[in-house]
Amino acid sequence: MRFLFVHQNFPGQYRHLAAHYARHGHEVAAVGESANLARTPRIPGVKLFGYDMPTGEAPSGFSAPVVRAIERGRRVAAGAANLRRRGFRPDVIFTHIGWGEAIFLKDVFPEARVLLYCEFFYRPRGADLGFDPEFPATPEKQLRVRVMNAPLLMSLAAADAGLAPTEWQQRQFPLTYRRGIAVVHDGIDTDFVAPIGEREPELITYVARNLEPYRGFHTFMRAIPEIQRRRPKARIVIVGGEEVSYSPRLPSGQTYRQRLLAELGDRIDLSRVEFRGRIPYVDYLALLRRSAVHVYLTYPFVLSWSLLEAMASGCLVVASRTPPVEEVMRDGQNGLLTDFFSPDALAERVDFALTHQGELAPLRDRARLTVIGRYDLRRVCLPAQLKLVESLQGQRADARPATDVQHLTGDKAGIPVGKEQHRAGDVANLA
Repeated sequence: MRFLFVHQNFPGQYRHLAAHYARHGHEVAAVGESANLARTPRIPGVKLFGYDMPTGEAPSGFSAPVVRAIERGRRVAAGAANLRRRGFRPDVIFTHIGWGEAIFLKDVFPEARVLLYCEFFYRPRGADLGFDPEFPATPEKQLRVRVMNAPLLMSLAAADAGLAPTEWQQRQFPLTYRRGIAVVHDGIDTDFVAPIGEREPELITYVARNLEPYRGFHTFMRAIPEIQRRRPKARIVIVGGEEVSYSPRLPSGQTYRQRLLAELGDRIDLSRVEFRGRIPYVDYLALLRRSAVHVYLTYPFVLSWSLLEAMASGCLVVASRTPPVEEVMRDGQNGLLTDFFSPDALAERVDFALTHQGELAPLRDRARLTVIGRYDLRRVCLPAQLKLVESLQGQRADARPATDVQHLTGDKAGIPVGKEQHRAGDVANLA
C-alpha cells in the first residue's frame, strides 16, 4: 500500500502510525514545512518532502486565517501534484485539519481516501473563548471564530473520515460532521512511559509546551506563595517555553512568565522555584518519575499529551476541573481536581496531596491503569487506528484520477517537489 502523511510539523500526531506502515514494508511519504522538518527526528523508511511558506509580511486583519490557510493549501497542492506526476498515488492520505494543508489534497488525489485529524473546532461560547474572565471574549473575537473555522470546514468537506483524540474534542465539531469523526487517541507508550525509581517527597512539577494562561500558568504562579507558605521544604520545577501557543499575545518582548513574576514580586521565594524551559523528552520523563505532585491546568481546549504521560508515569496529579480533564480523571479516584480559577484551592490541594502521599498511593496506580486501559499505544490506540484505516481502504472513492491539477495553483505556482532522496530520513526540498 501507499500512504501519504501531510502535516506542517510532521510527524505530529501521526508518528506511530507512519512508523508502523514504514516498518511493515509499505511505501510511505510525508510532506511538511521545510523549516519544521529540519528539526524533526527522522522515521526510518519514510520519504520526506518539504515545502516553504512565503517570507515577508504575513497576512493580517479579519480574513487573515483564511488567506493564510489557502496559501498553504495551494503550496501543498502544487507539491502533491508533482508527486502525482512522478507516479506516486497514495491509497490513503493522513492530514491535519489545521493550517489549510488538507484543503486541496482531494482535488489532487480524488481516488485516495483522506483521513483528517480533527484536533479542535472553535466555538464562540462554551469552550476556550470567554472561559477566562481575565481575558474576556469581545464581540470581534466571537465573530472571528467563524473566520477561523472556515478553513476547517473546507478541509472537512474534502475528507472521507475524521479522527479526534477525545470525545470532548469530537463534540466541538458541528453535528453534521461529528458522525464521521471517530474517537481514537494518538496513544501513549506505557511500556516506556512508566514509573521508575523513587519520588522526591516535596517535588512539585508543572509542564506545558509554553507558559501561558490556556494551560493555567497564571493560576499556578499565583498559587506558589501559598504553596510555599504551607510547604516550606517544597521544590517547584516548571517546564515550558516562553512563547505563546494559544493565549492572547503580549506586547513585543514580554512573556507571561515575566508578567507574573513582576506581579508577585517577593511573595515568591525564587530560590525554591526552578524554570527549566524546554527540555529533552528523556529529561522530561525523568522529572515526572521523581515528581511527588504534578499540576495540570487547562482551559476547555485540546487535552495535552503531558497529562496522560504524567498519569502513565504514576504521578499524583492535581488538575483543573474542566471538561477535557474530567473525561480522563475522577476526583479522588485517579487524581485530585480543583477549581481552575482559584490559586488558594490549588495550593490547598497540593498541600493535601503532599501530606497524604501514602494514603493517596492508590490514586497513582489507578491513574496509570486508566491510561493503560484507554490510551495505551500498542494495545488500544494503534490497533484502533489501523482498523479505521482498513475500513477506509475498503471504501475506495469512486472518482476519476485527475490528469492535470495545475488549475489549483497556476503554472509554476507554489513549490514543486524536488528529486526524491533514496536514503531513509532524507528530506527532498520542494524547491
